[in-house]
Amino acid sequence: MGRIEKTVFLSYRRTNGPWALAIFQDLTYHGFDVFFDFNGIGSGDFEGVIVENIRDRAHFVVLLTPSALERCSEPGDLFRAEIEMAISDKRNIVSVMLEGFDFDSPGIASQLTGTLAPLRKYNAFSVSVEYFSDAMERLRTKFLNIALDAVLHPASAPAVQAAKAEQAAAIAAPAVTQSELTAQGCFERGVNATDPDEKMAFYTIAIQLQPDYARAFYNRGVVRHNKGDLEGALGDYDEAIRLTPWFASAFVNRGNTRKASGNLAGALSDYTDAIRLQPDSTRAYSGRGLVRYEQGDVDGAVKDYDEAIRLKPDFAVAFYNRAIARSAKGDADGALEDYSEAIRLDPGDVDSLYNRAQIWQERHQPAAAMMDLQNYLAAGGGAQAGDTEKVEETIRELKKAL
Repeated sequence: MGRIEKTVFLSYRRTNGPWALAIFQDLTYHGFDVFFDFNGIGSGDFEGVIVENIRDRAHFVVLLTPSALERCSEPGDLFRAEIEMAISDKRNIVSVMLEGFDFDSPGIASQLTGTLAPLRKYNAFSVSVEYFSDAMERLRTKFLNIALDAVLHPASAPAVQAAKAEQAAAIAAPAVTQSELTAQGCFERGVNATDPDEKMAFYTIAIQLQPDYARAFYNRGVVRHNKGDLEGALGDYDEAIRLTPWFASAFVNRGNTRKASGNLAGALSDYTDAIRLQPDSTRAYSGRGLVRYEQGDVDGAVKDYDEAIRLKPDFAVAFYNRAIARSAKGDADGALEDYSEAIRLDPGDVDSLYNRAQIWQERHQPAAAMMDLQNYLAAGGGAQAGDTEKVEETIRELKKAL
């Protein structure tokens, strides 16, 4: 016979912190024992705290927004790991769908694959700012008020102590305001929008409603960079970093913008800070490798690409960039090997095809060079640069050499 349990694990993406805190406050007020990673438990404590508290609680409430699943494909993503653990341990999973979340939208559906695919089969309901109280009552009385046969695994003393510390910090936090939740809604609308100007408008409104919204500054910086407003992007990344000094991705993006602005020294500093904050940031290693190469530090660039590839073995762009650096060092064999791997990972990589063809030509292997150039043209290479005729002439010359 099942029993009614009032223990909940609340899973959320950091960008949705105000929503998570509001839900925690409501459930706690109504007598639920809620685990809420309020301050941020490090990945090193995941097994000792997060996993034990998932297994110690009957219910698993997960907050879903358009931005929540964006990084689920990244190695070591803790949000994904929490969901996988809840599915594996057969918790009572309830998906709280916030602003703009739709299981069937292409961007979201593409993330819900493999071990995450079952998530769409569990209970789910939508929540809005206007009807937040009604939605919370529905969560408590319908989705969490059910008899369960789940086997609970009592957490260890350290895991219990960590949970209580997080609970105490969350209870002491100020009550979430409607303005904060509305800002969250605007942010998610920005994420969902496809038009750059519409995205920027929503992020700007979110910032006006919540001036310390670091993620909104970060996302607006991305839009501004893509629109060519590098100065505006730098200002937004500066503010995101001021508000959240440990925001590794903001350092990476500011590094990208500084590099695009010609500030290589500033970019190098940002990528190095990002690596200090997030040692497994492949984007930071790749970006720093590009800067080091431009500064003439080819050996340093190769080392950065080595690390990016070690962390992400299918990183085609890193193989391509390392091939260029190896070629500059006179390591033609290494360059050939890297171009080949880049092409294996991305058969439509026209730059790698073209560059590998040059190496084949230098090695007097016309058949291999001709095949690469033919694939280069078939993949659309040359058309934009206007050198199709030049490549076709090279192919004709290679045929004669066979």
